[in-house]
Amino acid sequence: MALLKKLWCGNLLAVSLLCYLLLHPMDVHARPANMSASKDKSPVSKDDNEILPQDHLNGVKMEMDGHLNKDFHQEVFLGKEMEEFDEDSEPRRNRKKLIDIFTKVDFNKDRSVSAKEMQRWIMEKTEEHFQEAMKENKNSFRAVDPDGDGHVTWDEYRVKFLASKGFDEKEMAEKIKNNEDLKLDEETQEVLESLKDRWFQADNPPADQLLNEQEFLSFLHPEHSRGMLKYMVKEIVRDLDQDGDKKLTLAEFISLPVGTVENQQAQDIDDDWVRERRKEFEEVIDSNHDGIVTMDELEEYMDPMNEHNALNEARQMIAVADENQNHNLELDEILKYSEYFTGSKLMDYARNVHEEF
Repeated sequence: MALLKKLWCGNLLAVSLLCYLLLHPMDVHARPANMSASKDKSPVSKDDNEILPQDHLNGVKMEMDGHLNKDFHQEVFLGKEMEEFDEDSEPRRNRKKLIDIFTKVDFNKDRSVSAKEMQRWIMEKTEEHFQEAMKENKNSFRAVDPDGDGHVTWDEYRVKFLASKGFDEKEMAEKIKNNEDLKLDEETQEVLESLKDRWFQADNPPADQLLNEQEFLSFLHPEHSRGMLKYMVKEIVRDLDQDGDKKLTLAEFISLPVGTVENQQAQDIDDDWVRERRKEFEEVIDSNHDGIVTMDELEEYMDPMNEHNALNEARQMIAVADENQNHNLELDEILKYSEYFTGSKLMDYARNVHEEF
């Protein structure tokens, strides 16, 4: 148990993968539980949870904990429409939505999507995620700024955080005001300490230990701030770096502790995960292909508004479905490989595509 606790605190994959496999043995995209999850506390509403930083960052290629974002391609292709594509959606309606998206991506209307057109679309969808986050941040900021003075103290936020974890808000506020022992469980205390570090990192110079609305946005969504992006990179490198040189080798990037899985099915999942991580490391993150990923390389990779990265992603997405090898995507190719672009279980609609024209 001590080892599991230590690994969880470091946000390594092993613990979350092991726990997830026990509950969902067929899911090959195991992800760790959100850091805001609590045990033995009353359930919280969605509105409460919105004031908590999330591990998952929309439109960013890597999560806060260093895992690859398995939904990234769908997020930057579908944007806000991603939720409309699911396994239970009516197939013909989904096909029409996908055709509509294709016509929007096809900027010059030549019925073919180039890498430049896909890059333009990816940047638009990323900006869409940014705007949505800013909109949600306004509501979240009001929730944690009860006196409406335009600034939030750490204690104000801490009260709301503890309330969202199931603690009595008035009781916590009174104890914090009187500097009393809060008597928190170990997990909650560890998460609070991590959040406090992140809070002060979001406090732009001159540091006043107060967050305004823009700084609070950086706290909840570090992808909106270059400084917070650097901090996130440092955290990821710290968690994965085994020799302390502040760089990542391929072995460090793909490593899983021995003995975290015991059956063949779990081993196959491990193999898929390692294969995906290896490809991303060698082909994308390690930009100079020297076998080492520096903090600068990881920061560039993490930057959601990096146009060069967007172009690389566009080329990668096209390559997946480019059956005629013309380096562009036609509509029938996108429909045939619809699951890659939408994440839904759409069937092969290529044979019916011309009915729509």
